[in-house]
Amino acid sequence: MMQTHSNLIESDNVQNPPSTSLFSDKQVQDFIVNGYITVKTDLPRSVHETIYRKTQEFTEKEGNLGNNILPRVPELQAVFDDPTVRGAFTSILGQNYVMHSHRHPHRNGPHSGGQGFHKDSYWGHQKVRQHRPRWAMAFYYPQDTPLEMGPSSILSGTQYYDHRLTEDNNGEVALSGEAGTLTLIHFDLWHRAMANQTDKTRYMMKFQFIRMDEPQEPEWNSEDSSWNTDGLDINGNPAAQRHETAWRHVWNWMVGGTNGHSAEEANGKLSTYIEALSDEDPIVRSEAVDALGLLGESAADAVPMLNNALGDDYEPVRLNAAYALGEIGESAVSALIEKLEDENGSARRMAAYGLAAVGAPAVSALCDAMEHENDEVRHQASYALAQIGSSAEPAVSTLMAHSKDSKVEVRRYIPEAFGAIGAPAASAVPTLIDMLANDEDVQVRFESALALGQIGPASSDAIPVLKESLSDNNRYVRDNSIHALKRIGTPEAETALFDYLLMARWCAITNSESTF
Repeated sequence: MMQTHSNLIESDNVQNPPSTSLFSDKQVQDFIVNGYITVKTDLPRSVHETIYRKTQEFTEKEGNLGNNILPRVPELQAVFDDPTVRGAFTSILGQNYVMHSHRHPHRNGPHSGGQGFHKDSYWGHQKVRQHRPRWAMAFYYPQDTPLEMGPSSILSGTQYYDHRLTEDNNGEVALSGEAGTLTLIHFDLWHRAMANQTDKTRYMMKFQFIRMDEPQEPEWNSEDSSWNTDGLDINGNPAAQRHETAWRHVWNWMVGGTNGHSAEEANGKLSTYIEALSDEDPIVRSEAVDALGLLGESAADAVPMLNNALGDDYEPVRLNAAYALGEIGESAVSALIEKLEDENGSARRMAAYGLAAVGAPAVSALCDAMEHENDEVRHQASYALAQIGSSAEPAVSTLMAHSKDSKVEVRRYIPEAFGAIGAPAASAVPTLIDMLANDEDVQVRFESALALGQIGPASSDAIPVLKESLSDNNRYVRDNSIHALKRIGTPEAETALFDYLLMARWCAITNSESTF
């Protein structure tokens, strides 16, 4: 339903997966384009009522329960064990996804004014945003949440943007729904809480989830691994432009492919698209760049112009240029590497996106860039290698050599790269052990623990330091160490987990009114 007075869209994108609870090709493609998809649990209404009642009661007595909302209200686990919900997260994050320990019951009180649009940080830490869905969030309602009750809302398709295109909430999509409604969103989607115009408190439980393995094949009910936007609503979105090349790249990664698609025939259009790159209208430029991306290697003559477009003042143009260069592939690498030295920070970041999209053919040049004296060049090169994933295996030794890099942002992406490479990065386990045990930066430590978990059983030598890290002064280092020990799965790792559980266990029904 469109409300023309406020340009507000109420979402009717509620999906009911087939009996297997996994998504279809079209549902995954919808998520890639729009950044969200809504499902409804099959739980009885009484479960949601219990969750609401307990949350309300405990919040009034104890304040916001924060990360402890799950052990305090354990009925929430039934929501995330629901086959429809598990099918949704499996389809997007793979069958080995895990729940992160950061979770939050968002309270929207009666007659609140709502929030401004924002993206979440990584619990106070900052990272370059990533377009491939390695992280996702769940927005769950334990009560009926009509529009007037102040649901969460999103700007569809904006997970690819650092900046908003629209003002005055133009293009806002309200995620209203009945009790038991859950929306899975890309971690980087712009979102907010709307104004609550009622006398009742609205709760939204926000949980985060992590992909632990690089995709090798579709993990949903796939019938056709080719990208196809037929039937998707991709026009008329005021909050985002069309990014066919970027969408197709993300899809290709999710189906387990490597970079490279069957390029469209130029058919004499190349010069027309190149000429349009100079158009005064930013939308015309954005569409022309996207069209060049669909030509793939056939658009190699446009590399200099596309490289310049990485610094365009309109973000959709920059984004499309990055992925167009990525689709052109190896012949674009040298230009992209040169752009890593650009004075414009946004242009540097877009060059890193482009190099990540090139994939394996860019790894050697990125390894060379890791030796650059410019901190920002090494920063963006390490980010690109982390995004490339399994194809970056030849960079393992180079990354290991930079585990003591003076630029902390470089050190943060090194374990992320090892984790994305997975088991083939097992030779980096001693480096990760050292980073987890000794790096002074907490973000380096929690990324190192997560990477050990993503490498899996080959990280068994890390068990002693992971046991020590269960006492780290940062909760997310502890959480990722738990995931790592579970994924390693040896008797020694399991003993460490049980010992920690016996020490850290607490009674969810103990409070000031009932101490024993």
